[in-house]
Amino acid sequence: MCQTDSKTILVVDDEQDILDLVAIALEDEGFQVVAASNGLEALASVESHMPDLILLDMKMPIMNAGEFAREFHDRYGRLTPIVVFSAADDAGICAEQMGAVGCIGKPFDLDALAEAVKRFLRAL
Repeated sequence: MCQTDSKTILVVDDEQDILDLVAIALEDEGFQVVAASNGLEALASVESHMPDLILLDMKMPIMNAGEFAREFHDRYGRLTPIVVFSAADDAGICAEQMGAVGCIGKPFDLDALAEAVKRFLRAL
């Protein structure tokens, strides 16, 4: 386990298997993980506790990544960086358009995902 100073990562994905897998992998690295299955749940979560980083799937029901990012930035500005993770071919472009600090492609290697999260946090 690495030293992460108990950084909190909000993971937002509508696929429960991916949500569980990412949560376990990041918790194994020492992060605190909060999970949400759509953008609306994620907004409710940040109202009670602001994470240090948000990992956001692009395509979700109820409130997708673009809608979440717009609402989040309207409410909180750039307080917490958003990293999009998606299998979409245009994910990088979409991430940039929604003001995300980066993009992680799906499928992803769990070790590579953890390293990317650490890299994004170090850049803050």
